[in-house]
Amino acid sequence: MSRNRASSSWPPAGRPPGRGFLAGLASALVTFTVIAALIAGAGLLAYYGGGPRAANGAQATTVILRKGAGIAEIAGELSSSHVIPNAPVFIALAEITGSAHRIKSGEYLVPSGASIALILSKLRNGDIVHHHVTIPEGASAKQVVEILDHADVLTGTTPEVEEGTILPETYDVTRGETRAAVVQRMTAAMDRQLSQFWARRQPNLPVHSPEEAVILASIVEKETARDSDRPRVAAVYINRLRLGMKLDADPTVIYGITGGLPLGHGIKASELAADTPYNTYLHAGLPPTAIANPGRQSIAAVLDPPHTNEIYFVADGTGGAAFASTLEEHERNVARWRAIEKDRSAAAASPAPAAGLRPSLGKVR
Repeated sequence: MSRNRASSSWPPAGRPPGRGFLAGLASALVTFTVIAALIAGAGLLAYYGGGPRAANGAQATTVILRKGAGIAEIAGELSSSHVIPNAPVFIALAEITGSAHRIKSGEYLVPSGASIALILSKLRNGDIVHHHVTIPEGASAKQVVEILDHADVLTGTTPEVEEGTILPETYDVTRGETRAAVVQRMTAAMDRQLSQFWARRQPNLPVHSPEEAVILASIVEKETARDSDRPRVAAVYINRLRLGMKLDADPTVIYGITGGLPLGHGIKASELAADTPYNTYLHAGLPPTAIANPGRQSIAAVLDPPHTNEIYFVADGTGGAAFASTLEEHERNVARWRAIEKDRSAAAASPAPAAGLRPSLGKVR
């Protein structure tokens, strides 16, 4: 007797083999893709989206990253400064982009609303804030030390500065840089500049070393602030040295009294008579050291002076100087200057003459 049995075949009739598995796999892939796209979108938004606005409507926020700080400390500093919204997200994005171990320390200015992408770019590239320290031409060693001591972005103590070893210039400095390192850069700049001028010097000058050139250049620097007069002032002193005449330079007298600080009043007869090693009215030749840090133009003027017979100069009333080759001509120039002073005094307007350009220069003693 036959018996009908239910078919046990699989899959059921009409359904292709594996179709259910493939459909499930496709559904899972779609779900994974959607999730991945959402994650990627969130990541891109976090990376490129705008960050917090700076406090009080400021254009940027200053952030200082310590040298040697790890990514967690950096993220914490950025978060506490309110330039990123979330420290863990920043750490994750820094790691993903390979920036975590390429961040440079220093002081940064982060624009208001900056994205993490922009912030990481600045930190990777070391786009730090640069400050400036300016040493004016004619500043003395004491004044250089004072300038550096008051530069609050620098650290450490200012080392002793020798007169005439600093090149007057505006220097880029960074927060946390040591004062000793800045002085080293300043002296290296002077060494380079001086060696270049010395290599191109005129032959047979009465200065016999780069150090002597700086000493004479420092006197020229303090005698006149007018660039066009520097070469002729230098020539006057070169001619005097060749003739064995005393330099009779007021700035050297002042330096012997103050050590490089302003005198604070017109030079007195008693000060002109003060017997210091720097008094070039009393002592022939160059003073023992420079009296200031001369600029490039004064050094160049000393090492490549014009050929003149001039051995005197005096203020001319315009901020410049009147030059002379003879004592008689010089005395006429002095008389004119005296008349100008008298007229100014009568008009109750008596501005000080240009630094160092005094009638006493060239006085024969």
